[in-house]
Amino acid sequence: MSPTDGLVFTSNRGENTVGMFGPDSDDVTKIPVGVRPNGLAYDSDRRVLLAANVGQPGVAGSFTVSIVDVTARALVGEIPVPGRTRWAVFDPVSRVFYVNIMDPPCVVVIDAAARRLVRTVPSPVAGPHGLDLDMPRRRLFCACDGGQLLAISAETGEVEKTAPLSGVPDVVFFNARLNHVYVAVGDPGVIDVIDAVALHLVATVKTGPGAHTIGFDGARNTVYAFLPESHSAVVYRAA
Repeated sequence: MSPTDGLVFTSNRGENTVGMFGPDSDDVTKIPVGVRPNGLAYDSDRRVLLAANVGQPGVAGSFTVSIVDVTARALVGEIPVPGRTRWAVFDPVSRVFYVNIMDPPCVVVIDAAARRLVRTVPSPVAGPHGLDLDMPRRRLFCACDGGQLLAISAETGEVEKTAPLSGVPDVVFFNARLNHVYVAVGDPGVIDVIDAVALHLVATVKTGPGAHTIGFDGARNTVYAFLPESHSAVVYRAA
């Protein structure tokens, strides 16, 4: 969701579209994008939405990111990437998008204005998945299938620190107020709370088996973990 524009964005993998609508409106705009869109990131200043497309193995050219002009409600660019995408974030300082690639393991840097991939940052750990940005320290937090959280310099691409995780991770959120990183791990069903400065484990919060999707409310320092078995949510309030 973009509070600036009052819009909610959705990636609709089953129909190869992204959707946008206002929270109080039934009027949904759908825009065709690449193959099986997943991760989304938004540049609110230029009103540009990036959709990271999972693609389809065996379908040539299906690993891409799509660039959508939100004002025009139109697809304006399709940029090839080297493999299946995962999560994406926008950096308002350098005004680029970062997108995790599962294999080959790397983070790609996308310049939406130039409509091109400008840099590839290799990952020393397999399967980059969850991704978030620590803007004050200019670091990316990249959670990998190999069971490690990486702190990567956004400027140089150097891996500055690593931390072990409880298992294969999914979503990552950075809490700038508390300097915590929240990493969802579906098996055994926990959230690893990592100190963002020292990159060490602060706490392990039990959620439930398969709970690999979380939401974060920065205003309330609250994390929500969604439990697929019970169709409920666990609420964790950090302090």
